[in-house]
Amino acid sequence: MEKINIEEKRYWIWFSLIKGLGIKRKQKLLKIYKTPKKIYELNKEELLKIKGIGIGTQIVNNILEEKTRKDVNKHISYMEKNNIDIISIIDKTYPQNLRNIYDPPISLYVKGNKNILNNKSIAIIGCRQASEYGRKAAKYFGYNLSKSGANIISGLAKGIDSYSHFGNIYALLEKMNLQKNNNSLNTDIENLNNYGKPIAVVGSGLDIVYPKENENLEEKIVELGGAIISEYPLGTKVQKMHFPARNRIISGMSNGVLVIEAKEKSGTLITVDFALEQGRDVFVVPR
Repeated sequence: MEKINIEEKRYWIWFSLIKGLGIKRKQKLLKIYKTPKKIYELNKEELLKIKGIGIGTQIVNNILEEKTRKDVNKHISYMEKNNIDIISIIDKTYPQNLRNIYDPPISLYVKGNKNILNNKSIAIIGCRQASEYGRKAAKYFGYNLSKSGANIISGLAKGIDSYSHFGNIYALLEKMNLQKNNNSLNTDIENLNNYGKPIAVVGSGLDIVYPKENENLEEKIVELGGAIISEYPLGTKVQKMHFPARNRIISGMSNGVLVIEAKEKSGTLITVDFALEQGRDVFVVPR
């Protein structure tokens, strides 16, 4: 895996850490100043003079906060040790489908293979308390869609999310074992390029695994050429409000959304709403 140069992305990390500065304000600031480095270099007087964005004294103080600027060094150190990258909305590796939604993340933290984020992808979603039928269906579609070349996007939650990734992983491992049995010299990840990879979108910083029982699954996803992504900086703990926000990314990155099982009031149906708003095809597995 290529070595990541995080130092050159220092200002994007800083930009992601500013409290109270939402996506729309960040978009407006970038429209004016083009790069976070230029925003970083503004003084208090210059920031307070900015019109039409709704930046008051508190947010200006947050932008100038010295602790936030020092914390960037801790982030860079952790990211380098753990092979975590950050891609901004202006990077060519940023998912094009996601860039076109109403409120795309300004940046994404990525652990694993960022080069797959613009490949054909299907989101597989459903409830955490999945039935045996649901688990089998999620695994079946994860397996077969991966073999057809589609990345499998889900949220790394219990139930349907996990089983869709199990199916994807099983397809990749099966392919690698087949290559070994045929005495192929090319049994590495690069030789799996015609298979879709797992992409898990999480609702916390990438230094936090949730649920904890999926730690091995997360490691396998990265090992087999997939990716774990989050719009949240390191140290961001799991919060209930993060999951609907995460769901817009799951549907936003996909070419279509497959619903396996869903409760009447659930995060799954929130993702379906996002998908329909974003113009994605939605498919449902019959009972």
